[in-house]
Amino acid sequence: MKGITRAVDLQVNFGGARRDPYGQNIFGFSATAEINREDYGLLWNVALESGGVLVGKNVHIEIAGEAIHQP
Repeated sequence: MKGITRAVDLQVNFGGARRDPYGQNIFGFSATAEINREDYGLLWNVALESGGVLVGKNVHIEIAGEAIHQP
């Protein structure tokens, strides 16, 4: 997060390939990762009256995208 840089391992899945109407090859993909927000200095939280805390430690990241092959 702000001011902290760390490498994150992504689980990447190939979604397939297609050719668009202009003849370009397009490749789809998705990627996921999970990080602990406390590793990035985000320590704030609030205890709930019913027990537990307001904000969980883990952040789930999901990315979806396409890439165009350019020779």
